[in-house]
Amino acid sequence: MQTSDKGIEALALEEGDVLRAYRCPAGRWTIGMGLTAASGVIKPRPGMVITAQKSRDLTRKALTRNYEPRVTTFMPGAKQHEFDAGISFDWNTGAIHKATWVPLWARKAGAAAISVKFRLWNKGGGKVLPGLVARRERELRILIEGMYPVLAEPSRPSVSTARWVLQLDFAEKLAAMTALNDLGYLVGLDSAAIPAAEIRRFQNDHGLTADGKIGRATLSTLQRRIDAAAKTKPVALAAVGTAGASSGATVPPGTSEVTDWIAAQPWAMGAAAGVVGIWGLWLAWRYRDVIAAKLATRAPRLAAFLRSI
Repeated sequence: MQTSDKGIEALALEEGDVLRAYRCPAGRWTIGMGLTAASGVIKPRPGMVITAQKSRDLTRKALTRNYEPRVTTFMPGAKQHEFDAGISFDWNTGAIHKATWVPLWARKAGAAAISVKFRLWNKGGGKVLPGLVARRERELRILIEGMYPVLAEPSRPSVSTARWVLQLDFAEKLAAMTALNDLGYLVGLDSAAIPAAEIRRFQNDHGLTADGKIGRATLSTLQRRIDAAAKTKPVALAAVGTAGASSGATVPPGTSEVTDWIAAQPWAMGAAAGVVGIWGLWLAWRYRDVIAAKLATRAPRLAAFLRSI
């Protein structure tokens, strides 16, 4: 079987359809509906731009190559809407072959039993993620009822107001708005009245298409800013702790045991400083796009270079 046009549109609402290459939260170059080099159909690179039609063609190729054969194997005899639901699930999890809801579906066990097992696929990193909870519900509606999601259009579209182009719940939107405000982008906390100019400013600073739309590329880039801040904080604390051990300076709470030990082991001081330095350099390389964003205004050429490597 092949994924229907409605199935692909539902997939686009879940994954986003980004026509300019961007880094996913893990740092991999991505384009279209979440396609990386691992898809086998394209190798995204910095600055790459594709058309909407090219994105659809690549999605079709990825489905034909990676997903439709697997879903056909494990969901034989599926109706079109059931097949489309299986495709969305497998695109997200890559686990149609081991999902416990699939044998229940094959035995026609009933919607209630299938739904219980289907909803278990709502975790990331061992934690229940609200976004996955909501996605599973949308996929279930396709699977059980044949009802495909439709992104609600704003009642009064405005060029001055940013637009959400993914299926997100209030908690996810609030988290994004809070993070943007913390970074100095004054978007407020009303998800329906975010100034498009502030979103375009964030997008310009990060080498994204400045369209004022809050989609996958913008949210993935925002996540990298959040992750970079979280991972560089321990480096800063370790650096302060190492310096404090040699100078007797006051160090942040939680580092005293480490610094006391380092102070008692002179040989460890140099080693600790070296480890902190190497760790810091590795983080700087891993999040060079974040550094580029911070340099975008003061050193645009350097920022462009960092984004290109």
